[in-house]
Amino acid sequence: MFKLLRYMKPRDWLFAALCAGFVVAQVYCDMTMPEYTQRLMKEVVGDSMTMGVVWRNGGFMLLYAFGSAACSVVCGFFAAHTAANFSKTLRKAMLDRVTSFSAAEINKFGSSSLITRTTNDVVQMQTFIAVGLQLLIKAPVLAVWAILKVSSTAVEWTVATAVVVGVIVVTVGMLVGICYPKFKRIQKLTDALNTATRESVTGVRVVRAFNAEDYQSGKFETVNDKVASNQLFTSRWLGLMMPIMTICLNGLTLAVYWIGAALINDAVGMDKVEMFADMTVFTQYAIQVVMAFMLLIMIFMILPRSLVSGKRINEVLVMHRSVRSGAVKEVKRTDGVPVMEFKNVGFAYDRGDGRVVSDLSFSVNRGETVAFIGATGSGKTTIVNLMERFYDATDGEVLFNGVNVKDYDEEVLRDNIALAPQRAVLFKGDIKDNVAYGADEADEARLTVALETACAAEFVAGLDDGINAPVAQDGANFSGGQKQRLSIARAVYKNAELMIFDDTFSALDYKTDMLVRGNIKKRFENATIVIVAQRIGTIMNADKIIVLDDGKIAGMGRHEQLLQTCPVYKEIALSQLSKEEL
Repeated sequence: MFKLLRYMKPRDWLFAALCAGFVVAQVYCDMTMPEYTQRLMKEVVGDSMTMGVVWRNGGFMLLYAFGSAACSVVCGFFAAHTAANFSKTLRKAMLDRVTSFSAAEINKFGSSSLITRTTNDVVQMQTFIAVGLQLLIKAPVLAVWAILKVSSTAVEWTVATAVVVGVIVVTVGMLVGICYPKFKRIQKLTDALNTATRESVTGVRVVRAFNAEDYQSGKFETVNDKVASNQLFTSRWLGLMMPIMTICLNGLTLAVYWIGAALINDAVGMDKVEMFADMTVFTQYAIQVVMAFMLLIMIFMILPRSLVSGKRINEVLVMHRSVRSGAVKEVKRTDGVPVMEFKNVGFAYDRGDGRVVSDLSFSVNRGETVAFIGATGSGKTTIVNLMERFYDATDGEVLFNGVNVKDYDEEVLRDNIALAPQRAVLFKGDIKDNVAYGADEADEARLTVALETACAAEFVAGLDDGINAPVAQDGANFSGGQKQRLSIARAVYKNAELMIFDDTFSALDYKTDMLVRGNIKKRFENATIVIVAQRIGTIMNADKIIVLDDGKIAGMGRHEQLLQTCPVYKEIALSQLSKEEL
């Protein structure tokens, strides 16, 4: 957890130092007040009390009391600012790290876990910093200062205080040791709770369609009950702390009075007066010692969960990225060099598993439309992921304009590739921001061309606010076909050197599919296009069709050639169209 402190900025460290200074000043004020109580007691017992003595000592006591309160307020201000700024920095670092991950790292953690770590776990750390800067500093300073004060008095009182402190330390250590594993379990269950909630919300239409509300609710309740039972377990055990502390505090007070009575009884003359005054002051110091450990208990109640959260956050921040940015900052284009080329490429999601694709060799030349087709699971989307470098090839080379994609700076590579993914993704905002996604300022002319190319201009114009019409989270206020057309428009707007359409046209009807592809070919006649599709009608006019079967190339060529030479392609084609249509 403490490794995360490297994310504190200089101003945070300054505020933390100021907070520590005001904590020490507060403890000084608290430790000084009993001295004036002692003086008053001696004056009372010594029969030399006057109003002047009361006003003088009482005034100083009030002054130190106000000073303690003021230091506490200022310390709280600096602690709150430090905690808020630290959590802000930590959230930003987490988001930057997560967005830099390849798909492999994201799959390793899971999206629900990453969300929990970026929100709930960071809040746990913020709470610990806010409370810790006050109590974690104050408790030991107060304890040491108070113990030094009491150690200068009678040995009997000091021993009694030491015994009580020992009981407190052992008790707290045992309770924290019992609860720590449960706190680890709670954070993992929070991930599962988040997953169950997201499934129920995002899949609500499917849940209702299958009348599976009770089933889904049962899945949620199972996890929810586990979270509740673990929290109840920790609450019950940690709930023992305060009663034990109260018993220790009252027991110490009784011990001080019992020992004091014996000491006063054995004293003679003015020693009785001194001993009585010392007993009164020692009682206050002893209470301060116990209060210091009570403050530590408050820390220990949140420390175990904070330690778990800090470890989970650090796991993300130190995660080794499997895809690292290269040094090439410029794409150089050479005549005769393919835009994209695969040389004996193989890939496995886990090196211990079998290859998803193997021995792939093909090229995508400039201005060419290349299509991929094959059965589900044949490796089509994997090829797209390798082109975009969401993953790195396990074997062979993936070249972009003659340079291995591993050598390119990631931003440079992806600036030159436009992708319309299989599942249309829209972001909360408006249509203009979604189509011109990533651009500092939308170009109205390009925006119009993109929408017209994707056959989306008509339905966008029919909206009340046109291109400024709002888009709900995940585009929930649009149909599947509308979302897909906006996704295509986004790729077209980018107008990159290589355009990839990963099974993008499957959500469109045949007529719209034909119109969109025709518009792309007409308006971007020199564009290099990669199409992944399931429908023969979508790809039959491509310059090159690559047929995949079980992760390998089963055939390559034009539509007419493949019908004659590739049984896999012919089987797919005849399952969709008649011989006459083909």
